Amino acid sequence: MSQRGMRGPSADRLRRLRWWLTVLFTATNTVALIVLAPVIIVLDAQRGADQLDHDLSVVTQPVLRLIDENHGALVTARVPADPLSSECPQFAVMPGQTRGFDPYFSTKECVKVDQQVLADLAAQAVDNGGPLTADKKAVNGHEVQIAVEPFKDSNGRYFGAVLAWKDTHDQSDQHQQLTIAVLVVCAILIGAAALVGYWLSGRAIRPAMAALEQQETLLAETAHDLRTPVAALRALAETAARDPEQRAELLPRTVRLAGRMGDIIDGLLVRARLAAGVEHLAMQPVWLDQLVAGVVEDMPTDGARFSLVTAPTMVRADPTLLQRAIGNVLGNAMRHGRAPGADQAIITVTVADGRVTVADQGPGIDPTVGADLFEPYTTGGASTGLGLSIVRWVVLAHGGDLKVYNADEGGAIFELQLPTVQ
Repeated sequence: MSQRGMRGPSADRLRRLRWWLTVLFTATNTVALIVLAPVIIVLDAQRGADQLDHDLSVVTQPVLRLIDENHGALVTARVPADPLSSECPQFAVMPGQTRGFDPYFSTKECVKVDQQVLADLAAQAVDNGGPLTADKKAVNGHEVQIAVEPFKDSNGRYFGAVLAWKDTHDQSDQHQQLTIAVLVVCAILIGAAALVGYWLSGRAIRPAMAALEQQETLLAETAHDLRTPVAALRALAETAARDPEQRAELLPRTVRLAGRMGDIIDGLLVRARLAAGVEHLAMQPVWLDQLVAGVVEDMPTDGARFSLVTAPTMVRADPTLLQRAIGNVLGNAMRHGRAPGADQAIITVTVADGRVTVADQGPGIDPTVGADLFEPYTTGGASTGLGLSIVRWVVLAHGGDLKVYNADEGGAIFELQLPTVQ
């Protein structure tokens, strides 16, 4: 089904519905991503902060257990021997007052921090009587996080603190990279959601588009097939109205023509119901040669001369639809099968072995038309309108094959092959 070929307000409404469904699907996914992305970013930041706190606490807590106090003097003799002193994060033991004990610094310098900054934080922790965490600048300009744990003397008074600090530059970079990655992935997912939404909405409205296309096709085929018999019926009625003496002759023709119009309408409705899947082909054994002979006999002979050669052959088919297909091929030959300068179109019809061959003496098939000859409204050397597209549909619905080619001596040949009954 080609949506570009659809026209009219109904098709426009379905297209707008598809876009609205796409927008709704995309917006829903976008809102979900907008909610999810900050959660991921915040959780990663929290994880980094927790990891940093843990890394600093595994330094400050052991160091607190390694130091002793003896009559107001700090004893750090056990600290240098501990592996923590030669590893990162770096730490220091600082007095909480100007006059206290001498500061102690771990032997490995991981990131250099101004000693005055450390002294101020130690004094603040001692004054507050509790641990604290602070973000400061290192000498190299990087952000560092400093954890401060105060400790007491034998009298229960805070008089110093253990400080540990760590450079957060790498961690900040990793968090920033994760944030950028999350935003990029969200943008990609939103674009993918838009494409998937457009595809899903197209599948959702496909039945409605197919039904609309079938309706438009039915209307077009009805207009196409009824144009000629309606014009002929009007001409018969006008002639009978002007000349009462011809009414007895024209009335039977009028009745037959009206019956033909009814058959055409019935065939169109049956095809529409078949295409919609609410009805099946009325398949039955049919003598193909007799059916074709009947169609040829009912064809108007004005401007055409038929030559019919048949051999008994039986096929399984829906006789109403098959009659219509054969009639369309013969009507096409009558319109386009006249040799240049000839008064009549000479048409040869052959029936044998489930095959119906219709040959004319017209200009033949335009090679540039090719397979498009059986498309609706295609105009070639031997096709126009919907007639041949209906023929193809009927033949394929019966499991047959349809071919068209030019004869060596000129003219077009249409060949309908149907499965025979053994």
